[in-house]
Amino acid sequence: MCIRDSSASSVAEAVEKLGACVVEEKLDGIRVQVHRDGPAVRLYTRTLDDITDRLPELTAAALELKVDRFILDGEVIAFDEDGRPRSFQETAGRVGSRSDVRTAAAAVPVSPVFFDVLSVDDRDLLDLPFAERHAELARLVPEPMRVRRTPVQGPDDVRAAEEFLAETLERGHEGVVVKSLDAPYSAGRRGASWLKVKPVHTLDLVVLAAEWGHGRRTGKLSNLHLGARTADGSFAMLGKTFKGMTDAMLTWQTERLQELAVDTNGYVVTVRPELVVEIAYDGLQRSTRYPAGVTLRFARVVRYREDKRPADADTVETLLAAHPEVRP
Repeated sequence: MCIRDSSASSVAEAVEKLGACVVEEKLDGIRVQVHRDGPAVRLYTRTLDDITDRLPELTAAALELKVDRFILDGEVIAFDEDGRPRSFQETAGRVGSRSDVRTAAAAVPVSPVFFDVLSVDDRDLLDLPFAERHAELARLVPEPMRVRRTPVQGPDDVRAAEEFLAETLERGHEGVVVKSLDAPYSAGRRGASWLKVKPVHTLDLVVLAAEWGHGRRTGKLSNLHLGARTADGSFAMLGKTFKGMTDAMLTWQTERLQELAVDTNGYVVTVRPELVVEIAYDGLQRSTRYPAGVTLRFARVVRYREDKRPADADTVETLLAAHPEVRP
């Protein structure tokens, strides 16, 4: 099972495309399917890995429901004591952990949040409109275990939907998903029926090095090593990216970076930290590979900022202050 969602730049744009729809919180958790057949419960990831033995709290939650046979779709996520989501890395680490389950569950307890149902009591619901499937979900699953949502019947409800997005961000989630009420369930690309809306974070970073590309990028400096300013005036690497580059940008940056080159091992070209680039990213995660203890998630190039000097680049402290959930 592989579900990919398309994006919209705003709630208003998503509503205009979908018409009658619902806006749901977008959780930064791990996708999970819960299968129950009487006393037997199995849990599967997006890639159909069986993780039943790792998440006993999900099995317990499934057994508390009053229907004996069902398949639910949702996410598992770790919350802190204030009910705010813990970092994605903590949730992923818990789901991926094969160590002592009781110790792991005590350290990082997780909760299920369901948003769809595929079958109930041997009734296949896949072809039903999403509105009808959710009615079945609401009958089966108590509200605390369902994703928060708000309905949108048309343009007049957009303001309420935008307020819902703002509240969702305030609760620490990454955005919303706007879903068509008419769409059947699909395990493939959802393009027209699910639209993600979430803010885009951007940073002005300095290029520290670049790697020679391969395939269609052979002969071009492609994968950029990105750094933020530190308190002592140096630069700390936050990660790499080769995404978001046009052919024209690749040609320009290859020439410019070679002018700034100070060393190479034949694959990585180290450059003077003089070139500032605007980077969009989806969030941070902890990482022991990089000196600041964090790395960018889904970084991509927006544009080069030749109007800015390296001293104008964003700092590590500013970045960490904006993402307290991952402060090392």
